[in-house]
Amino acid sequence: MSLWSSPYRRRWLLWGVLAASFLLVNVYRLSTAVIAEDLMTAFRTTGTQLGTLHATFFFVYAAMQIPTGVLVDRIGPRLTAATGAVVMNLGAIWFALASGYGGALVGRLLIGLGGSVIFVSMLRFSANWFRADEFATLNGLSFAVGGVGGILATTPFALLVGATGWREAVLALAAVGLVFAVATALFVRDTAERAGFAPIDGATEQSRLTVAEVRTSLAVILRDRWTWIVSLLLFCTGGVNLTLFGLWGIPFVVQIYDVSVTAASTITLLGGAGLVVGPPVIGRLSDRLDRRSELIVAGTVVYAALLGAIAVLGEPPLAFVGVAFFLAGALLGSFVLTYPMIKERNPSRASGISLGTINGASFFGAAAFPSIMGWTLDAYWTGEMVGGVRVYTLTGYRIAFAIAAGAGVVSVACATWVHWNEPGR
Repeated sequence: MSLWSSPYRRRWLLWGVLAASFLLVNVYRLSTAVIAEDLMTAFRTTGTQLGTLHATFFFVYAAMQIPTGVLVDRIGPRLTAATGAVVMNLGAIWFALASGYGGALVGRLLIGLGGSVIFVSMLRFSANWFRADEFATLNGLSFAVGGVGGILATTPFALLVGATGWREAVLALAAVGLVFAVATALFVRDTAERAGFAPIDGATEQSRLTVAEVRTSLAVILRDRWTWIVSLLLFCTGGVNLTLFGLWGIPFVVQIYDVSVTAASTITLLGGAGLVVGPPVIGRLSDRLDRRSELIVAGTVVYAALLGAIAVLGEPPLAFVGVAFFLAGALLGSFVLTYPMIKERNPSRASGISLGTINGASFFGAAAFPSIMGWTLDAYWTGEMVGGVRVYTLTGYRIAFAIAAGAGVVSVACATWVHWNEPGR
């Protein structure tokens, strides 16, 4: 039996096509750290402006998560993801060709707008093609794809930029992305039935929501206290991770430890490696043990402690920073166990809306924390510049990490609430 003729094999090929676009989403959103100094020089930005340029992606990404949930439940993940991939990569071309800060903001906004629909489309596709008891594992694998993108956005992307220049590197990514956008439109199908197979046993109910059902489902989801507690947890953990790995992690290592951007990118690469390892392993462990909230609490406690240690020590051994970034990435696997918990609290046919609602919280955090940390660094800037780039102080970085550690403490409180209110406890 060929890969294409079996629904249980073809679903992995189709998932892989969607995963390729999601991988590029993560390269785009996290690569700012590698080209931060290039952007500050090209567009003559302050730290706050650079934080805003980086965060523009996340503002639009976050705002689109509930509409994305509606789109995938109403018109299906194939068309939603294909359209998003086209917009994202056209936005990357715009960004690469921008001559000023305003043009770069527009390009970054389009990248975020297009990329915002792809992850929830993947999750909805997974719910349609895989059994409910496989979903936590697929959820973990999807986040692992993001980790691979995070790895590619560090040292590999730094080497590409060094060889070609940042504009040429972004244009190359856009060309690859457009190929996968076309492949999504041509080959992906929303359900096994639409691909000509019998329904997958144990998969989510396949019929699409009516407009009235969309309104009803969204109202129920937004009235649920769980939605808001989980969203706050993801706002803190996802927001801080995306800020450290995607923007301020590399400048911190470059300026405090006096190493090159390429060398510093290997530290944030470890964060991406953690994202690859942690979510699928913890997701699989959760499915096997039938335990979720305990893993979430443990993850948030360790996470807050790691960030707090960097804030207190200020300039710990670089090896410690690398380990801390790896674990911070890996522990995302415990935080995203909230996704299947929220999915199970709502009707299966509205899984796109429920998942999109909480997924947006991480990206509101990723939109807020870069500017907050950038403002903090600017506040402690002494006026020193090297090659047109602001050089920030150790005190500024310590306070920035203290803000991150405070967010970690809030996530511990949210995880504890989830644990004590878990159904059946």
